[in-house]
Amino acid sequence: MAETFEDFDFNRQILNAIADAGYTQPTPVQQKAIPPILNGQDVMGIAQTGTGKTAAYVLPIIMRLKYAQGEHARALIIAPTRELALQIEENVKTFAANTDLRVVVVYGGLGPKTQIEQINKGVDIIVATPGRFMDIYLAGHIITKTLQVLVLDEADKMMDMGFMPQLNRILEVVPRKRQNLLFSATMSDKIHELSANFLEHPTVVEVTPQATPAASIDQRLYFVPNIKTKINLLKKLMDEEGDIKKLMVFCKTRMAAEDVFKFLSRKFGENEVKVLHANKGQNTRINSMNAFKNDEVKILVATDVASRGIDVSDISHVINFDVPIVIEDYVHRIGRTGRAYQSGVAITFCNPAELYYLRKAEKLIRQTIPVYDIPADVFIEETPYEERQDQNREIDMQKRRDDPDFKGAFHEKKTLNQKKKFEAEKAKRNPRVAAKFAVKRSSKKKKY
Repeated sequence: MAETFEDFDFNRQILNAIADAGYTQPTPVQQKAIPPILNGQDVMGIAQTGTGKTAAYVLPIIMRLKYAQGEHARALIIAPTRELALQIEENVKTFAANTDLRVVVVYGGLGPKTQIEQINKGVDIIVATPGRFMDIYLAGHIITKTLQVLVLDEADKMMDMGFMPQLNRILEVVPRKRQNLLFSATMSDKIHELSANFLEHPTVVEVTPQATPAASIDQRLYFVPNIKTKINLLKKLMDEEGDIKKLMVFCKTRMAAEDVFKFLSRKFGENEVKVLHANKGQNTRINSMNAFKNDEVKILVATDVASRGIDVSDISHVINFDVPIVIEDYVHRIGRTGRAYQSGVAITFCNPAELYYLRKAEKLIRQTIPVYDIPADVFIEETPYEERQDQNREIDMQKRRDDPDFKGAFHEKKTLNQKKKFEAEKAKRNPRVAAKFAVKRSSKKKKY
């Protein structure tokens, strides 16, 4: 097992770039994955985010390509989100700094003109999101016959985001003879299916037990009845936690993210907080990410679009304002902290309707998250009628999902209302029933 980067067969240009980037020892995923990748084998890596997996495939690719050659790409790296694609591009540029290798990143959200111009100038490595890659390929600007290496990074997220059709099309247009690398944080049935179609007798590299969060993350759970109380608890934790250096707050929806952002902006000032979700323009998202990365802001509020591809090593705290519905996202969210084996705190707020997803997340990580009491001086608000109804509907839906025969409280109410309407309709048509119905109604009024 290689103990330093010198133990790998890297050339001096790469070793110097690694040293310049401040890395001295390979991480476990790099120790296990780099040798078979350098050997030209197909590799399947199960490694959670923050373990150094990007460098585990980027370094051998740079070693294989060595220098700029020809006009067309020889390596293609597919990532689920533009944030992750930009992060990978940054890694490639860092480690290829002493070479003349050309890397182009392509993603949606802005016009393809500039990206096409960059590709036409000549490229060795393309980093792409699936949809934009296919758009540019179909427009005739990407030639795939020269590809030697294909990487699918965060394949589980691509499955969750419904990219399977695009991935199948990409597999149809790349050369049959190539090296394949697949990385995923979890090993689901969908990933098994994809790996069977994609990989040839792969070397499986598993760094930690599947979907287990880093041991350095201190996980905490609060059962909180409603949104207003979540805000009250958030305020208390922000006042109390003096050691919050950098915080990410994850919300389930754009609307929730905006509400939390507005609250935190009022509390800390707009210069201390940024918000990141799919409704924000591409430049705004990149600027928010860079501001957070460069310590210009302390807090980033985000939806799950930002839970992958943020490589910020010093995030001290993550707060799940909402429990994610895609349970694998729990692992990715809390993996934003405790990176590179540093310690971190991950706090989750859970209302009654979110308990179902929380239990599934605990099952996935094979851990029970320690429960903390809401501090006595946090005001617990009454759950408004509308919010309570939404929670009840969600709980009914969850029960119905697990038991198709379950009718639910809302079903019973509906049936009762239908019965009353039916009786009233019948009464209109039949005078004798009308009299009986009127007596029934007057006797009910007397009771109250």
